[in-house]
Amino acid sequence: MSHHNKELAKEQELLTTFIKNSNTPYEIAVFAGGCFWPMEEVFEKVDGVLRVESGYTGGHKKNPTYEEVGSQTTGHLESVEVLYNPHQLTYEDLLQVYWRSIDPTDAEGQFADRGSEYRTAVFYSSKEQKELAEASRDELAASKRFKQPIVTKIAAASTFYKAETEHQDYYKKNPLQHGLTELASGRDSFLNSAWGKDREVKLHAKIGFNQAFDKEEKLKTLTKHQFNVTQRDFEDPPFENEYWANEEEGIYVDIVSGEPLFSSQDQFDAGTGWPSFTKPLESNNIVLKPDPGLFSSSTQVRSRHADSFLGHVFDDGPKPTGLRYCINSSSMIFIPAAELDKSGYGEYAGQFAKEKLPSES
Repeated sequence: MSHHNKELAKEQELLTTFIKNSNTPYEIAVFAGGCFWPMEEVFEKVDGVLRVESGYTGGHKKNPTYEEVGSQTTGHLESVEVLYNPHQLTYEDLLQVYWRSIDPTDAEGQFADRGSEYRTAVFYSSKEQKELAEASRDELAASKRFKQPIVTKIAAASTFYKAETEHQDYYKKNPLQHGLTELASGRDSFLNSAWGKDREVKLHAKIGFNQAFDKEEKLKTLTKHQFNVTQRDFEDPPFENEYWANEEEGIYVDIVSGEPLFSSQDQFDAGTGWPSFTKPLESNNIVLKPDPGLFSSSTQVRSRHADSFLGHVFDDGPKPTGLRYCINSSSMIFIPAAELDKSGYGEYAGQFAKEKLPSES
């Protein structure tokens, strides 16, 4: 296995552990919308989506290759598997994103990509998904937005075969080539013409905390170092940051948005000089991303709503999760347990309520 594939496998393992130890009931949606490169980009930018993978599904060949699917002998369609948080957005939201990203009247492919492997389809994994997909398709047909009939198939999901490494996050790895290809495809001009001002989807996403924030204004209040850490991916110096040895009870929130991130109950001394945690307080508010450094193989931890750089996650932590979230103090504000109510985080106060001794009851 190549070094790059080993790092991808490590990243996948971290993500799997993150999901396993999360209280969030992540769900999966599968869509075929022509070439999977632009479709992956479309869904990865949706707030509430944790991961998007390119692959092949709908056909009969086991473990197909890109070349085999392209030969149109496998029955598979290029597709994307979307892992999302139903507490943040709905399956209907994803359907609306999907319809605004394809030509549902094209039975021979999508835009510049011609062939059966580029046909469109929604693959459902439950009765609810099937009913929602069919209702969404019928509503689109009734709107008369398109002059031609809707031909996108609604079909039961089958095995999803992950595409080769070079096809994952293609738009990130080859931004210039991808941009030029998309420009030449005519996709944007077609969708702008078809949807106009309605092309932008109004999602039903839940923000996950009650405090509104103005990011631009909040950034003005940060120190130069706090700005560099949260916005430019700098690191705090080890053993010389505010919370590395904090033993007080309470929670840590994002310094920009205020979204809850970690709890002192999950904090431990990793001996590294940075605050370390076994798991997030609210996994909804945490995003894991590959570190963009040229020679880096680590996984970044960022806040979902403020997109603050928080630190990194490693797989050398203690049980039960086996993870170590190594976080910069400068990215967070600590709210002591005694101040949670008045600070607007009263819902977490119960976690720190001390049990009364028998003599006190």
